[in-house]
Amino acid sequence: MAEAADFQGTSASPARRWLRRTGALLAGAPLLAGLLQLPGAGPAQASSSSSDRVSVALDSLSPSVPTDGDTVTVSGTVTNNGKQTVTDAHVGLHVGLPLNTRSSIDSIAQHFDDVQFGTGSEVGGKYEEKFAKLAPGVAEHFSISVPVDKLDLGQDGVYEFDVALFGQTSDQPWGRVLGIQRTFLPWQPSEPDTKTKTTFLWPLLSSVHMTARTGAGELQTPIFLNDALAKEIAPGGRLSTMVDLGKALDVTWVIDPDLLASVDAMAGNYRLPAGDDTTTPAPRQSQALAKQWLAKLQKAVAGKEIVALPFADPDLASLAHNGTSVTGSLSHLKDATDVATTTVKTVLHVTPSTDFAWPVEGAVDPSIIKVATSAGADRVIARSDSLQETAGLPYTPSAARPIGGGTTAVVADARLSKAFEGDLTKAGSATLAVQQFLAQSLALNAQTNEERSIVVAPQRMPSTSQAQAMAAAVEALEGGTWTESQGLTAAAKAKPDPSATTRIPSTSAYPSSLRRHELPRKAFAQIARTQDKLDNFQVVLTDQSRVVTPFGRAINREMSTSWRGRRTAARVFRGGVEAWLDDLADQVKLIDKSETKLSGRSATIPVTVQNNLVQPVGHLVLRLTSTMPTRLKIGGKAYYEQPVEVSGGHSQSVKFTTSANANGRVTVIAQLYTEDGTEYGKAVSFDVKVTEVTPTVMLVIGGGVLLLVLAGFRMYTQRKRGAARQAEDDGPDTAEKETDEPGNPDTSGNRLPEESDPASGADDPEQQSDHGPDTAPENTDPSGTGERVDR
Repeated sequence: MAEAADFQGTSASPARRWLRRTGALLAGAPLLAGLLQLPGAGPAQASSSSSDRVSVALDSLSPSVPTDGDTVTVSGTVTNNGKQTVTDAHVGLHVGLPLNTRSSIDSIAQHFDDVQFGTGSEVGGKYEEKFAKLAPGVAEHFSISVPVDKLDLGQDGVYEFDVALFGQTSDQPWGRVLGIQRTFLPWQPSEPDTKTKTTFLWPLLSSVHMTARTGAGELQTPIFLNDALAKEIAPGGRLSTMVDLGKALDVTWVIDPDLLASVDAMAGNYRLPAGDDTTTPAPRQSQALAKQWLAKLQKAVAGKEIVALPFADPDLASLAHNGTSVTGSLSHLKDATDVATTTVKTVLHVTPSTDFAWPVEGAVDPSIIKVATSAGADRVIARSDSLQETAGLPYTPSAARPIGGGTTAVVADARLSKAFEGDLTKAGSATLAVQQFLAQSLALNAQTNEERSIVVAPQRMPSTSQAQAMAAAVEALEGGTWTESQGLTAAAKAKPDPSATTRIPSTSAYPSSLRRHELPRKAFAQIARTQDKLDNFQVVLTDQSRVVTPFGRAINREMSTSWRGRRTAARVFRGGVEAWLDDLADQVKLIDKSETKLSGRSATIPVTVQNNLVQPVGHLVLRLTSTMPTRLKIGGKAYYEQPVEVSGGHSQSVKFTTSANANGRVTVIAQLYTEDGTEYGKAVSFDVKVTEVTPTVMLVIGGGVLLLVLAGFRMYTQRKRGAARQAEDDGPDTAEKETDEPGNPDTSGNRLPEESDPASGADDPEQQSDHGPDTAPENTDPSGTGERVDR
């Protein structure tokens, strides 16, 4: 009785129960030791795991938290994994001693199927299920219901609750435990003096689905990486299940605005890759699913607290460790935070809180805290296995911890937060997870009479089975007597425990298992390069939002936490964003030009700018530069610039006046610039061949003309003399008649051929500057508004 008195609040009856259970454990130990020493009971036959002989799966335990007057029902299966038939078998229920510490619960969980770890006292009687035999490889179902008062539960607390199969085999013909499944039974029928205020985060996040690409035209139809998101929001899908379960729970929703934006885009019209850079319209049923999911989400979150993470859930640890050395990286976090509120309000019609930052797995160090708060968040969700207690407190302190600079670390409980990780697709695994979570919560509440606020931050993207287990645990917790629900903001504002640690672990203490999955520095360098290209491109656009918005959000997605463990996929996504931006920017370009022939001292040279974008472009300057200004000048200088504006889908011919000083070939370079002097696009180089008409050439031409004149005069005098002689031979009458005829004095009756203008160059194969195919006539008329491009 003295030992029983050590348990606070234990009456005589609970003490007797405790002695009886202790006696059962002590009596079983020598028996088990003797059995192990019998002949034939070698190491190979004395397995420590029930799975080597008989496995026991506890598929359900209802209710999870019994109270006075309840009947506990346990169901599951037993499977003979051995090679011998098990005979004279039965499944029985065993209740162990109260587990007064959280670490004792951990110890039981580590030996959940160890047959040598001992059992509590068996309930016995009719509360068992018998099997005459259990053949090898055969699984048998069992279901046992027992009134709670038959379990002999005493003081409030957590009890070890075992389901064990007893039986024997031909090689060891005596009854013994061949398989066992240990779990926990929380017992708190009356309300305690104080209740724990529990905040459970309900994360609604997904991986990246939207690309930076959009379809041509005014609608800018978004293009997705694949249609995986449609499966997640379809009935039975992960995100659909999260919404269906969460709507009935008192939880704090933690939402990635990118998920909302993606589903909202699906509800309109979107396209999917079809191979070879082509796309195909998404199935219409996917659009219907998106509308349905958004509608039920709006109802589910009505009146609930919503915390919006920065857009696309940027990886704060990667940014802190690898991105801050790259100029401009932190600005992306600020942009992602700013757009979060707008996105949530637009899609869900509620105003979220953006005061919280959530590093991966709640792991923090000084650099992560600094980055997390740089965009305006003043509360950082950490976890107790990162920000560990160093004061040796015998209890779990409240979550809120002031860490300086006006920042509060909201420290989630690691045991509770990690309770639903792992494979919970099997009912037995999910049941154990739920019972262990409830056991830890009750044990935590029993640690002290001081009121505390506890936060549970599960994994970011729970699977469907994990979400179902989480919901079952929260529902049972809400039906219990030792806790009450609380929002995350209230938990952050709760009075902090002055004895709780506020020291942030050093950067070197950051887990290597998390560090190896971070985005590398070169990823942030590529992001910065893409941003620089976007900055250079957007200044030429008349409607910048058509490009800045999709690419800005794509850059946010490049920093997403969801890329952890998917380094290749992350690299491909970043490359795709940059390549698509390059392709768009290249739609505004100079048209290649072949060699131009320039005859004469001056002429105009046209350079064509093409715009294959839908929208007009402007704020561009076209510079034409002569590489040999002593031979050829542009606008009287080495180079000349003209502003450029081109309508969408058109080309514009820009004309430059040139002057030649000497013959020869000159390379000319055309280059577009933004108004601030930054080069835009690729330069176009072409040669100009100068063939100037010199004074020597003019002398030669003049001499030729003089010879023609002299030759004509000689022909004229010869004909004149011939006509006079003919007149003398024919007589005076004929001569008089001839002289009376009007017209040309040439006696042949033909006019002199008109002299050609020697400066016309009509027979010269080289065209003057206003006739050649590569140069335009010299004039002062402005360039036209542009001509339609054939595409």
